[in-house]
Amino acid sequence: MVLFKQTQRAKLLKQFHLEVKTELEAIVEILNWFEQTTNFLLSDKCRWQCKLAITEAFTNTVLYAHHDLPATTPIVLEINFFANFLEIRLYDHGGPFDIQTKLRSMRKDNGSSLEREGDRGLLFMKELTDDLHYLRLSGGYNCLVMRKLIQDQL
Repeated sequence: MVLFKQTQRAKLLKQFHLEVKTELEAIVEILNWFEQTTNFLLSDKCRWQCKLAITEAFTNTVLYAHHDLPATTPIVLEINFFANFLEIRLYDHGGPFDIQTKLRSMRKDNGSSLEREGDRGLLFMKELTDDLHYLRLSGGYNCLVMRKLIQDQL
């Protein structure tokens, strides 16, 4: 998205990290952590939208990207605050995944993707954020990047 092309030049104001195991139960810890770190930095609506996007992203990571990995495999979350936007990063050890191709194919399904449980999470993440990317990093890591505009909230 053009809006976020200048991310490398944007000044990072605050950053938070959390590492959890590949267990669905860790979502409680993640959401508590997110609530505590963003409590006075985001509006209630923005925080709720981000928490839903994080829940979908984390659940997809556990169920799909890490489905054949041990529960001890770490998943790292990072929250980066910039002047006008929030960036949420989720790092996993799964195989490559082309999120843009998947989203395009879902759009061609004429909305039937909402009826399939496995695809709804991607659609929710796309709708709840202003920018969504999945990057393959060196060393076999992936990074899901979700950005949300937060003007006048810091």
